[in-house]
Amino acid sequence: MPRTATIQARIDPDIKDKAQAILNKLNISLSEAISLYLTQVALHNGIPFEIKIPNELTAETIRKSEAGEELHQVNSVDELFRELES
Repeated sequence: MPRTATIQARIDPDIKDKAQAILNKLNISLSEAISLYLTQVALHNGIPFEIKIPNELTAETIRKSEAGEELHQVNSVDELFRELES
């Protein structure tokens, strides 16, 4: 199928740069990634992943995490699993 349609979108430059870095590692161009996404929208007849508005607890936890507040740290993955299993 020929690719002749053009899309223009305004994206936060930081988000674009971060996404571009990941796509480069996957050897996928930004155009290919957008095409994959839109193909999935068409196949699913909607957004191909769940979108939710966070509840109050989740929103507050995200805010605190982004602010670096009340973070829990461990020294290794093994320590994390030990804590989770106890």
